Amino acid sequence: MSLVTAEKTTKVAIILDGQEVRADGDRTILDVCRENNIRIPTLCHDEQLEPIGSCQMCVVELEGHGLVISCNTRVADGMEIRTDSAKVVAARKKALRQLLAEHYGDCVAPCQNACPAGIDIQGYLALIARGAYKEAVELIKERLPLPAIIGRICPHPCEQACRRNLVDEPLSICSLKRFAADQEMLGNEKFVPMIEPATGFKIAIVGGGPAGLSAAYYLAKDGHAVTIFEALPKPGGMLRYGIPDYRLPQDILDKEISTITDMGVVIKTNTALGKDFTIGSLFDNGFNAVFLAIGAHQSTKMNVEGENLEGVLPGTDFLKTAAMGQKVDVGKRVAVIGGGNTAIDAARVAFRMGAGEVTIVYRRSRAEMPATDWEVEEAEEEGVKLRFLAAPVRIIGDNGRVSAIECIRMALGEPDASGRRRPEPIPRSQFTLEVDSVIAAIGQRTDLSGLKGGKEAASASEPNNIALERGNILAHSKSMLTSVKGVFAGGDCVTGAATAVEAVAAGRKAAVAISRYLKGKEPVTNDKPFEITKGKLNEVSENEFVHVEHRPRQKMPKLSPHERKETYEEIELGFSEEAARREASRCLECGCKAQYDCDLRDLATEYEIESMTASRNLRLYPRDLSHPFVERDPNKCIACSRCVRICQEVQGVGALSLGYRVTTTGGTDGSLMDTTCVSCGQCTATCPVGALVKKNGLRPAYEVKTVCPYCGVGCGIYLGMRGGVIVNTRADFENPVSRGNLCVKGQFGHDFINHPDRLRTPLIKRDGKFVEATWDEALALVAAKFANYKGDQFGALCSARATNEENYVFQKFVRGVMGTNNIDHCARL
Repeated sequence: MSLVTAEKTTKVAIILDGQEVRADGDRTILDVCRENNIRIPTLCHDEQLEPIGSCQMCVVELEGHGLVISCNTRVADGMEIRTDSAKVVAARKKALRQLLAEHYGDCVAPCQNACPAGIDIQGYLALIARGAYKEAVELIKERLPLPAIIGRICPHPCEQACRRNLVDEPLSICSLKRFAADQEMLGNEKFVPMIEPATGFKIAIVGGGPAGLSAAYYLAKDGHAVTIFEALPKPGGMLRYGIPDYRLPQDILDKEISTITDMGVVIKTNTALGKDFTIGSLFDNGFNAVFLAIGAHQSTKMNVEGENLEGVLPGTDFLKTAAMGQKVDVGKRVAVIGGGNTAIDAARVAFRMGAGEVTIVYRRSRAEMPATDWEVEEAEEEGVKLRFLAAPVRIIGDNGRVSAIECIRMALGEPDASGRRRPEPIPRSQFTLEVDSVIAAIGQRTDLSGLKGGKEAASASEPNNIALERGNILAHSKSMLTSVKGVFAGGDCVTGAATAVEAVAAGRKAAVAISRYLKGKEPVTNDKPFEITKGKLNEVSENEFVHVEHRPRQKMPKLSPHERKETYEEIELGFSEEAARREASRCLECGCKAQYDCDLRDLATEYEIESMTASRNLRLYPRDLSHPFVERDPNKCIACSRCVRICQEVQGVGALSLGYRVTTTGGTDGSLMDTTCVSCGQCTATCPVGALVKKNGLRPAYEVKTVCPYCGVGCGIYLGMRGGVIVNTRADFENPVSRGNLCVKGQFGHDFINHPDRLRTPLIKRDGKFVEATWDEALALVAAKFANYKGDQFGALCSARATNEENYVFQKFVRGVMGTNNIDHCARL
């Protein structure tokens, strides 16, 4: 009999960040730091591999030796180690900057950066392309709760930033947002946001326009009790009273607002600030915070002689009257003053009010018009005339009513504060237009008469005294806080008249700040992560996209000018499902698919590296999209070698090499499809950046821990979910069977779960066609057939979860006993 004893590991004593620590002598400094809950950053380290320390990120300071690599340096007795000294931090920052200097890509898609609401556009387009419309709406509503509304009226700056402009035409991003929202609204399955448990806090929102509705949605989602106070008869603000039905039907507005009231938000209409309540009375009635979201409903005066004549109409009042279904006698000849969307809408509504001739008078040229191009084009199609480089100087009346307008011709001078060339009158160039009505649409402002005070009057003890500046509420640009404690403001009342999507963004921003404030935290969060970008559209070379197939932008079906001119029916009819999915599939997916789990980005954020534009002097390589499951972008590779070593040392495949940035003799990158790749996906799992990613992977809303259904091995997986759709898969490293390893089926083979052709009920053949049947019907039919079957009329399918041994026995039974070779299993992609 012999005794075998394990060799005892020697314990050593070290000083770690000033504390004495005892550790096993065979451990590395990195191991010991992690065992003592001290985080050391790494980029090239993977637990499955022997450490090499090539990234230089895990450096620590060792007394008497300077900086050392912690992942491959073993601890020794008496070591004194600092993990966060100034020298260590400086070395890590230097290593990060060196890696980023050769990193070329976009952390965030340019369309998302251009969106005032910051919507994950690339993500929701991918979901639309898959037919997951409810899930697309869920993703949109993370940043914007009114997709059906904004999808009809947004000026979509995202499309101007779309890189598809460098190929053919930009994606129809805005119309696709509308499509997803319409499909979800019409479908049987509605997206219902998860609401946090009630907090007991009460928030008052003054104004039921886009900013107020947006804030209400996110505050209610956080579990707060929200009441909106709206001065007008119905909620919606300028969405309802400033945008005609032919652009935004009121039933769409009502349906989308109802999704917010369904969350418990109370809306009190015909209730005005300064008349029915004050800010002070809101606090007296138990509200814990107030959000001022008052819209810009007042038209700016032209300040010309005759402005008070009958027939001179403020543009916002004119549109509000039309929205309330009231008729306005505009006569036959109408002049609209201004060049924005309000002026365009007023001109088009004037036709619908019975005008025979409508002329827009604008003091600059067409190139400077703030109105969106397509709105101007549609107005011209309907017969609106445009008179550029002209401005009113006097309105002429006859018996107290407008009869003509005197204008002066203008010339464009130097740019003004808006960046547009300043219009300057041309002496002695006056001319007269005979008109019956003049609609002034030169600008809008917020009516703040319900507030008292000014910049000097504000104090927390007098909550009605809100500080103002240049006619707007003075609020902190990040926290949204006003001069009065607990009072926040955002939207038009702070910025002046802006777009609805900007107001929605302000509402969400305010909701975040208010929730933090109520929890006793600082309202401002400095959580903007590091970002690298290829640059603006004019800074990116078209040569990057020479390989992209030209595919025309889908055209939005519309009512003809003749059909729409005298009606308020919605002009844009919306995409068909086929057109929408085809359009969504045009997306170039510019944003990095690893942006939410990129170690390089996380570390650059942690070490406060300034966001940057990628270098223009790098040699660029085309993305390899040839593989069915894996996308490879060599321009993002940091040469950490994790993918190469995992493929070779762990998987034993060797499909990748450290030279994979080098182009082939044919002038293009070597394709993964030309290698021994077995599609295990382990390279995507270990890559610390976005150089190797899953081709169809999307950011999940939540994950489900489960076991792969393909065979009986029992490999552990996490299914990344958005709504009821699987959008990603990753290995479970804690699973004792697979320990983080998956085959191609476990990694990429779960599309069948959401596939439209997946069988969910039995099918039996009747009259030569398969029809749905109950399980009882199907089993009865099978039992009857067994009685007199012939071998080749019988087929057998083995469960995907069967073991290899069970598969062997099953096939022997089918072939030997049942007498047929019609046998298969479902464990394949």
